Formats: sequence, structure tokens, C-alpha cells
Amino acid sequence: MSEKSKLLWRCRRGVKELDIVFTRFVESSYDDLDEKQKSTFSALLEIEDPIILSYMLNQSSPDNKELASLVEKIRQSI
Repeated sequence: MSEKSKLLWRCRRGVKELDIVFTRFVESSYDDLDEKQKSTFSALLEIEDPIILSYMLNQSSPDNKELASLVEKIRQSI
């Protein structure tokens, strides 16, 4: 299984909307990220769905600067 296939598997969430957002982001933009951003994306996938959903809906923002920047990049890609 390739690295990207593993990542797409990790993008599967309990919330279907997040599945769609993450899958589309990985397929369209993940390869353009630098190593730090890829690591940050991996960390984002470890966060619970309700928190991620609040980030994606712009109801809250991560305290971590790198994570906040990545969340914004994901939001702009959808």
C-alpha cells in the first residue's frame, strides 16, 4: 500500500463531510505541501471529528499557528 493510499485511508472519518473534504484535499493539494505541512496534516487527522468540523466551519481556530494555516489552506481548497 502506497503512502498516499495509507493517508487516504486515514482521511476516512465518522463525519462524511470531513471524508469528502480531506479526500479531495489529499488528491488535489497534498503533493504540493512541504514536509512540515504534511506532518501538520497528519497531526490534524489525530484530532477528534467535532473539533475538526468546528475548524472547517470557521467556528473555532486552532491555537497552533501551523495547524491554523493548514486549516485555512484546506478551507480555501473546497
